[in-house]
Amino acid sequence: MLPEPLRALGDLATNLRWSWHPETQDVFAAMDPEIWRDGHDPVKTLGAVTTARLDELAGDAAFLQMLEAAHADLQHYLTGERWFQKASKAEGAALPTAIAYFSPEYGITSVLPQYSGGLGILAGDHLKTASDLGVPLIGVGLLYQYGYFRQQFSREGWQLESYPVLDPDGLPITLLREEDGTPAQIRIAVPGENELAARIFVAQVGRVPLLLLDTDIEENPGPLREVTDRLYGGTSEHRLLQELLLGIGGVRALRAFSRITGAEAPEVFHTNEGHAGFLGLERIRELTVAEDGPRLDFDTAVEVTRAGTVFTTHTPVPAGIDRFPRELIEQYFGPQTPVPGVPTDRILHLGAEDYQGGDGGVFNMAVMGFRLAQRANGVSELHGEVSRGMFNGLWPAFDEAEVPITSITNGVHAPTWVAREVFELAKKQGARVADFGADSDAAEVWSVVDEVPSSDLWSTKRELRKRLVEDARGRLRKSCLKRGQSAAELGWIDTALDPDVLTIGFARRAASYKRLTLMLSDPERLKRLLLHPERPIQLIMAGKAHPADDGGKKLIQAIVQLADDPEVRHRVAYLPNYDIAMAQPLYPGTDVWLNNPLRPYEACGTSGMKAALNGGLNLSILDGWWDEWYDGSNGWAIPSADGVEDPDQRDDIEAAALYELIENEVAPRFYDVDETGVPPRWIEMVRHTLKSLGPKVLSTRMLREYVNRLYAPAAVASRAMNDSYAGATELASWKSRVKGGWSEVKIDHVETEGLSDSPEIGGGMDLHVFVSLGSLAPGDVDVEVVHGRVKGEDQLVDTTTSSLTLGETYEGGRHRFDGHVQLARAGSFGYTVRILPRNPHLASPAELGLVVLA
Repeated sequence: MLPEPLRALGDLATNLRWSWHPETQDVFAAMDPEIWRDGHDPVKTLGAVTTARLDELAGDAAFLQMLEAAHADLQHYLTGERWFQKASKAEGAALPTAIAYFSPEYGITSVLPQYSGGLGILAGDHLKTASDLGVPLIGVGLLYQYGYFRQQFSREGWQLESYPVLDPDGLPITLLREEDGTPAQIRIAVPGENELAARIFVAQVGRVPLLLLDTDIEENPGPLREVTDRLYGGTSEHRLLQELLLGIGGVRALRAFSRITGAEAPEVFHTNEGHAGFLGLERIRELTVAEDGPRLDFDTAVEVTRAGTVFTTHTPVPAGIDRFPRELIEQYFGPQTPVPGVPTDRILHLGAEDYQGGDGGVFNMAVMGFRLAQRANGVSELHGEVSRGMFNGLWPAFDEAEVPITSITNGVHAPTWVAREVFELAKKQGARVADFGADSDAAEVWSVVDEVPSSDLWSTKRELRKRLVEDARGRLRKSCLKRGQSAAELGWIDTALDPDVLTIGFARRAASYKRLTLMLSDPERLKRLLLHPERPIQLIMAGKAHPADDGGKKLIQAIVQLADDPEVRHRVAYLPNYDIAMAQPLYPGTDVWLNNPLRPYEACGTSGMKAALNGGLNLSILDGWWDEWYDGSNGWAIPSADGVEDPDQRDDIEAAALYELIENEVAPRFYDVDETGVPPRWIEMVRHTLKSLGPKVLSTRMLREYVNRLYAPAAVASRAMNDSYAGATELASWKSRVKGGWSEVKIDHVETEGLSDSPEIGGGMDLHVFVSLGSLAPGDVDVEVVHGRVKGEDQLVDTTTSSLTLGETYEGGRHRFDGHVQLARAGSFGYTVRILPRNPHLASPAELGLVVLA
């Protein structure tokens, strides 16, 4: 029990805002610096500080003043008006009252290890940013007893995994309880004699509650207690149970949370990848077996569910998608289905790969995600293009460019990832640190970088590089001892790495397409770069392979063995157990962030963004976000040999290009210093990087886009469907009628006039399109002309689409639609005519997958 004057410490420790608020961290560091350094964990610190020390602090006026200021700041942060609240007051604003965000992992802080990599880190940044902006988000996930895994290396450099048990009592989470004090629980039916039960923990992420479901309770028999044992482990059936719990159980947890706390029920549901896709089935079940409202039929319930659902796909490779055997889905949604009232055959259809090239024997979670979400997106412009190609089979009548998957490029949470010293540089020039929060995607905020003296930028980077070197040495020493080496053998670590050497960072999952070992393609050339007498480089690398991925483990082993070589071990380090705690000194301390994936398999990648915000320069293949925002001066683009089919040859070509860039451009610029010891051309690139990328790579920009482009339209659509359900009933009926009558829709012929043989700017063309609509009415369709330049024999490019108007109606369901096309350019001109379904409640003309072409 804390002394009364220190009670506020409990509030600070259990709200994870401390993880991105340095002033709150200062409070816990002041309690006992040594305990704080051992993990930066407020809960652990409170438990480890002696009673005598607590009593001493309770009488320390300076400490109490610091505590009071931090607590008052937290209360203001939690209750004050922020961006979303201001935006909600704007005329015509129709923002959602609450948004549920589902993800299988969350990377918020290393003391809550519920993440494996980029997906979880992004989810954590999403929640933190929602808190900073005041967006009314509620996170939903699972509480894994072992987290992901802790990584260590054998003497031979092979990855070893261990799974320390996490005690919920030692984590910054609280148990959701009913009014009578009993733990709140949700249950879902599963095959066998028992239901799957889970309790609900709440992690408070600033203003955002994160609900975490835990099956490690006495009510569950052994196998069911282990459903939330570890992240991304176990058999297909184990993964299915986890995803049933996340989706179906997650919705039930939300309902319990709203009932107990009075929190707003979500209007919008956002599923971060397909793992949580079953949430749509639970929402359909709620509507089809409703006890306190009208019971809807399946098709109407689907429309209500789709309208308020957003689906984000994160993988550019089919292997990254969860696909379950169809028979397993039939088993789990059979007689003991967790969603009674939802027909099994309709469930199977939602995840069926019933398109050309699909596998009829599997249930695809991403496919279900798209079918149950009216709005979907990829996570970079290039990834959006790749996703439209990957999933074109769901809309086969449309060109890839018109597949209804948009893009919102990921961003990163600056308060988490930017070093305190970098913020201090800005503060010295009069900038408010708050400017780099809610308003930090405004370009003018970043102009302050031009006011910072070059010497200050350079000395700050050296200080950050020095801190990274010291952190890396400590991790290396611990790793070597665990690998069986004696302390007497480790004297070399005292001088391993150098705070004055060009430092290149590379840290990510050891998946094959990320090409961890590309730099090893020519070992001798790499050694020459590492050991150059005047312009040496050093590599600090990290990353985990999935426990079942021996190929990834072999890649890691190759780097670890290179780092063991006495000739270069002072210049190469592969650090074990890459996590948030390692990343926070790593990104600021590197001069160059390397990323060399096999293009276009990097969906986005955000580690380079974090390095850029700390004054690091990117050296990367043009993939993911870098393809979008590289401008020729804010880093370097590694040329990619896209047309080379032999993978080994391609690797050799791209590795050679990488060596050339480092040797001839990167290193010379870094070491080309003036009389004051500052490299002016390097600092010039750093300034440009901060100004050109700073406003773009932030998660404030990203989340504003989600709110304005996806969440707000989804909320409007959801209200239209939920208002007595008349809109949903009408839309479901209309879709059924249009699909049933579409085979009768035809373009009979097209008449044009006014177009010369050599079209000129300002000229025009009148069109008269005669169509047969069968049983459909003219208002059910949109007759369009698509026109543009002709490329090659018949390809239209730079196209513009215009809708035609109904001119006249004839007998037999025939109609004439008229329009005029004004030419905006001279030269080759082409056009085509098409018919699409039209309804104000469609989010995209391609939504039904129906089109008739001339």
